[in-house]
Amino acid sequence: MATWSMNQYFQTLDDALQERDGLKTAELLSFQHPHIQNPRLQVEHPESQVQRVFDSPFDEMIAAHLRCCWAVSNHDFIEAYGCQSVVAQAFNKIFQSQKDENWSLPIMFNIFIDLRLFANSGDIQAVHKGKGKMGDRLEKAADLIMGCFRVCASDNRASVEDSKKWGMLNLVNQLFKIYFKINKLHLCKPLVRAIDSLPMKNRFSLSQQVTFKYYVGRKAMFDSDYKAAEEYLTFAFERCHKRSMKNKRMSLIYLLPVKMLLGKMPKPQVLQKYDLMQFADVARSVSTGNLLKLNEALQRNETFFIKCGIYLILEKLKIITYRNLFKKV
Repeated sequence: MATWSMNQYFQTLDDALQERDGLKTAELLSFQHPHIQNPRLQVEHPESQVQRVFDSPFDEMIAAHLRCCWAVSNHDFIEAYGCQSVVAQAFNKIFQSQKDENWSLPIMFNIFIDLRLFANSGDIQAVHKGKGKMGDRLEKAADLIMGCFRVCASDNRASVEDSKKWGMLNLVNQLFKIYFKINKLHLCKPLVRAIDSLPMKNRFSLSQQVTFKYYVGRKAMFDSDYKAAEEYLTFAFERCHKRSMKNKRMSLIYLLPVKMLLGKMPKPQVLQKYDLMQFADVARSVSTGNLLKLNEALQRNETFFIKCGIYLILEKLKIITYRNLFKKV
């Protein structure tokens, strides 16, 4: 792979497409695959070579991918995002033309994950160079993902197993990540409704369900629907793979404030296990009704709580603290 010639890459990719091997094709268009480090495939202008082997719109998609490899090798993430946008647009044309089949879903997953990541890196690079503001590319990426989401959602003719609807949850999770990043949470509501109305909503992979519940739980928390937030975030925490300590910790960061607002204080050993001792003094102060200590605990860990977006939620614990204080009087 790292030593393939351009022709070997084309042959392998063409074979995968002819066999409708979605997983193999997805690998060959993914930036998680070793072929992207091959200098022979990092080409600034690959169009003429690609057009000799592939028809439109496959040629557009593959040429843009190779140019994207070139851009990434030069650490030009603004250009990489532009190339990946072309890949996504070409894929959307292909995807829309495929009737009663969904073998290309793995390709879609990889293309749009890379699109979101390049949009984020491109935004950071553009801000650093003074060529734009944070979120510009992420918003445009969301529009492209939404276009593909509509294709999936409108696939009503295919049988359940061949339906493009199986791609909906993955795309919704990508959109959630963008909307939370650019602070447009109101755009999540119709997506939640679309997934909740799917007959197969409980048949998606567990990892996708966990991601979905995590973001829906966070949204419910910001909407002050703490019961729903507790339900979704508990699902995300408990069903997340036990080795994914980082993801479990992320779920807990939002689940802990919700539980405390519902009067359920965390155990010290849980906080210790997941390196969340920032909550220890907060929980202790609320339990003992000590408002002074609560303010000190919030102030001491203010940077962490603000970064996680939970500082204002934790401030609502003052009401519970007052209540516990009055119980002691």
